[in-house]
Amino acid sequence: MSVTSEFTATSSVSVTEEEIFAGHLGGKLNVSLGAPLATQRDLSIAYTPGVAQVSRAIATDEKLADDYTWSSRLVAVVSDGSAVLGLGNIGPRAALPVMEGKSALFKKFAGLNSIPLVLATSDPDEIVETLVRLRPSFGAVNLEDIAAPACFEIEQRVIEALDCPVMHDDQHGTAIVVLAALTGAARVQGRRLADLRVVVYGAGAAGVACANILLTAGVGDVIVVDSNGILATSRDDLTPVKRELAARTNRTNRRGGIADALRGSDVFLGVSGAKITPNDIATMAADPIVFALSNPDPEIHPDLASQYAAIVATGRSDFPNQINNVLAFPGVFKGALDAGARRITEAMKLAAAHAILSVLGDDLATDRIVPSPLDPRVAPAVAAAVAEASAL
Repeated sequence: MSVTSEFTATSSVSVTEEEIFAGHLGGKLNVSLGAPLATQRDLSIAYTPGVAQVSRAIATDEKLADDYTWSSRLVAVVSDGSAVLGLGNIGPRAALPVMEGKSALFKKFAGLNSIPLVLATSDPDEIVETLVRLRPSFGAVNLEDIAAPACFEIEQRVIEALDCPVMHDDQHGTAIVVLAALTGAARVQGRRLADLRVVVYGAGAAGVACANILLTAGVGDVIVVDSNGILATSRDDLTPVKRELAARTNRTNRRGGIADALRGSDVFLGVSGAKITPNDIATMAADPIVFALSNPDPEIHPDLASQYAAIVATGRSDFPNQINNVLAFPGVFKGALDAGARRITEAMKLAAAHAILSVLGDDLATDRIVPSPLDPRVAPAVAAAVAEASAL
């Protein structure tokens, strides 16, 4: 069957479904050789009998595997397919093209080998046990598209169980780039983070992580809103994660829904997919900042947001100020692996955010608060900053 219908991608270029499926045919990844295999001599070195000497050496000293296999710099991209961006719980097989894409980005932007692993389970015990058993095969774990609240428990347990860098990118990659973008926007406006009140619409993986990093970075106040309203300690329907977050946010003790949270606030950060209107933005403080990050459909269309907002950002590539995780995760993992870090710390995440913004220097504007995701300077800058911060 020939498929020729047009598909408007999240870019300024329209492509056909035929082109899309052709680009994924057979998958997006290949394994390339790191040693020649052209002669009998090559074969005897790469495989038998030569490989036996290397295996014997590693059996005597397991640390030699770091030098003589790819495991120490191999990133496992792991998902159960329960919360794929814009698609929801589509399961592991349907999530695999996304994980392949993630692995391709690791290679393109950080030069890191990576392998996508989709698991036919959403049970935290089984996910943790699987990764513990596979630990000799990789050097870092990028958790991806795992639904909240299980993602919080899974990430923490995997971090505790493994002696290598682990990060749930939906949480921390998003948070790192959001902090970089908000810092850039504040500088354009000549404002301090400490003077801002930020409303985070969504209390899932990304919303919680964004709230946490903004508080750590010194944002004046953060108000988090979930589907039932503003997180407040007086609510009796909060999960443990939300309850803990409620105790550290909403300093003015607001009640109500998103409209109540936005009134007089400086920044809207949408990570929920729930919609807001221009009238909601009109009630915010002067020259508000709007980050409508849900894909493919932002919480409010940028053209509508711009009626009242001074700076607008989305997660899409067909509008200015794209807040994209690819600005963060390749460099974060490269820096962690370069430094031989066993953990990705809060200091490393903050360093990554500052490094992203540093690429632009003074070249900031209302339509340029972060670099382009395709800027080749970003990943090296992030990696260097993360490696340096790993010693802190």
